[in-house]
This record gives sequence, structure tokens and C-alpha cells, in this order.
Amino acid sequence: MYRHVWAACLVATIRALPAQAQTPTGERLGDYYRAAGLANPRVAAAQALARAAASRVAGARRPPDPELQLGFMNRTLPGLAPMPLVGMTQLQLMQMIPTGGKLSLAGRAAAAQASAASARSEDAAWDVRSQVAMAYYDLAATDRSLDVARETLRLLQDVASTAEAMYRVGEGRQADVLRAHVEIARMAEDTLRMLAMRVSMAARLNALLDRDAATPVGRVELPRFPEAVPSRDWLDSIATRQRPMVRAGVEEVRAAEASETLARRELIPDLQVGIQYGTQRASSLDGMGGGGREHMASLMIGASIPVFARSRQLEMRSEAAAMRQMAAADLAAMRAETRGRMGEAHAALQRARRLAALYRTEILPQAEAAVASALAAYRVGSVDFMTLLDSRMSVNRYRQELVTLESEQGKAWAELEMLSARELLDPDTVAPDDTGPNPNVRRPGDAPAPGGAR
Repeated sequence: MYRHVWAACLVATIRALPAQAQTPTGERLGDYYRAAGLANPRVAAAQALARAAASRVAGARRPPDPELQLGFMNRTLPGLAPMPLVGMTQLQLMQMIPTGGKLSLAGRAAAAQASAASARSEDAAWDVRSQVAMAYYDLAATDRSLDVARETLRLLQDVASTAEAMYRVGEGRQADVLRAHVEIARMAEDTLRMLAMRVSMAARLNALLDRDAATPVGRVELPRFPEAVPSRDWLDSIATRQRPMVRAGVEEVRAAEASETLARRELIPDLQVGIQYGTQRASSLDGMGGGGREHMASLMIGASIPVFARSRQLEMRSEAAAMRQMAAADLAAMRAETRGRMGEAHAALQRARRLAALYRTEILPQAEAAVASALAAYRVGSVDFMTLLDSRMSVNRYRQELVTLESEQGKAWAELEMLSARELLDPDTVAPDDTGPNPNVRRPGDAPAPGGAR
């Protein structure tokens, strides 16, 4: 009796919770994509870093700032009056001019690094988009699993009612009634566990949108998946050329090559040009006290001397060469990883599609027909209760597995989109829910079929 009361309380709790936890909001996968693109801090940080890198390009193409000096030469102390003959006021302007095309090479390296930062910013957006999709598909699978659990719970109650009715008229066993209530309690417990999981999945999705973890997330729906899967060769060619991380690697190699060429030209002396202007009283030159001023100008040309070339410029060459090799190796590793992940995602997608089709067309219809047959046979005493119960729970398991396969299919599509940096499905569509029971197969509690069949 206590077991029956406990099961009834659990079922009442299950019926009260879903209506609150799964209020429809009308939001689809595309809504979450757009919200994450606007609100995710990681995307904003990557975009700011790309803008910072782009701001450095113009400065890298310019020579160092000129140096302006004002000098008061040869003054007496403590009065600071100009000394006769040699006292003057002097203004000097110096400019360092890099030679050997160093400015052009520095600009090329900075531009390539800015392009790499921009590509990494785009990759961050695709990566966040993929994370949103993973959380979304987990949440959608949980919602559909809850639907299956509720439907199974209702059908188990119908089975229990049938067992109780047969027990009352002496055609059934009390053990069958007790076992039915045990399965109802287990299914109610599984449903409560899935509701708790849904709360954690909603919190993960809210975190990606930079929202409070307790923000309500309504029921989410699966998008409509494409009918055909792109070929593996086409996806590989797109990913190895258009994936943002691969493009960032290509730009890093270009920047490293420009930096290596620049390092080789560091031995070329830089030119330094300066002009100097000075003025002093003419009386300080002729001693006549005329009060006029004498003006003077000078031109200076110099060059840097690589005195420490062995420990500076030549080591810079070695460093730049090593950095170029590292960039090339990173690019090769990224391309290999992209091909590997593309192969895994493509295989996972094919597997999920084929198994889901098998479940829809073969396994589920036959399992539901087996339940209907077992129920009819149980009512006339041809099979025992365990056969009926096992058939019912098998249908529940198959429907849950179909839900999981649909979620895995969506995750595989999201992975392919992230790797190829291309939208492969419309996230604003809604797929029909075909994981529910087959309407052409009678279930426990259904009205009798035409002709009096039970």
C-alpha cells in the first residue's frame, strides 16, 4: 500500500513539473545563435583583439618618430648668459630612416598578423556557435526524452490498471500488480532525474549567452536536418581552405616569412639624417656691439653600425627561422586535425542518420506491434505479465535511443559547420517530432479496433 501511495505521489509530481519547466517560448536554434553572437564574452574579446591587431598595421609601416632637440649652448654660470664668440641657441631635428625595405616587410608581417587575429576571431564565433548547438541539442534531447517518459508513464498506468482489473476478477496475479507499480515508480524516478538534468543543461546554455543561470529556458525544438549529407571530399576541401583557424595558420606563416626576411636585412645599416639650426648675437663675433644676429645651419648624415652582429642580428635570424618553422608545423597540425575531426563528424552523422532511419521504419513499428500483441495475449492468458512489461519497456528504450540519435545527428551537423565555417542547415526551421508512438499501432488503453478486435 505504501508503495502505491509513493508511486502516486511521484506521478502527481511529474504531472505538475513539466508544465512549469517546459513552457513554449517560440525560440529556435537560430535565436540562440544570434543571441550568443551578440552576448558571448569570448566572441567580444576575440573581436576586440582583432581590432587591436589591425590598429598596429599602419604604425608598422612608418619610420621611427623624429627627435627634436632644443639646446642652449655655452652659457655662463650662474647667470646663463651666452658666452662671447661661442654662446648660441641651437635647434636640432634627427630622423632615423630604415633601409633595405624594412618598413615594407614590417608592414607585411603586421598585416598578416592582423589577418590571423581576424580569422581567430571568426573561429571563436564558430566555436561558440558549436558549443551553443551542443547544449541546445542536449536540451532538445532531454525535452523529447521527457515526452517519451511521460507517455510511457501513462501507458504503464494503463498496464497496471489492466493487471488490477484482471486480479479483481481472479484472472491475474497480485505479483503482476505489484510489479507494474514498481515499474511506474522507476519511470517516475527517471523522469525526475531528467528534469534535474534539464536544469543543469539550461544553465550551461544560459552561460554561453552570458545570462543568469536561473533564466528560464523554454522547450526547444530540433531544426529540420538536410535530406542529403555533403560528400567527405567536398567537406575536406572546404575545411582545409576556409576554416578560420586554418586561414589564421596560413597568415601566421606569411607573417613569419616576412619577419624572417626582415631579420636577414637587419645587418643593413639604417640611415640617420639630421638638420641643425643655431643663432647667436653678431656682437659676440666682432665685438662691435652691433646688436645683430648671426644664423647658422648644419646637415648631419649617419648610419648604424652592427657591432654586435654575432650576438644580435645573426641570432635574430635564427629566431625568425625557428618561428617560421613553428608556424608551418602548426599549420600542418591544424590541417591534419581538421581532416581527422571532419572524418569523425562525417562518420558520426552517417551512423546517426542510418540508425535513426532503421529505428523509425523497422524497430519501433515492430516493437509497438509486439506490445499490442502481448497486451491482447495477456488479456486472454496466453502470455505472462513479464512478457507484456518487457515489451512495453523495450518500446520506451527504443524511443529514447531514437531521441539520442537525433541529438547526435544535430551535434554532428554542428561540428561539420564549425570545421567548414559554413552553414549547412537552416537553424530557424523546426523538424516534426517523429520519435513518438506510431498512431497506426494500438497501445494499452486505446479504444477497441473496428470489428471488436481487442
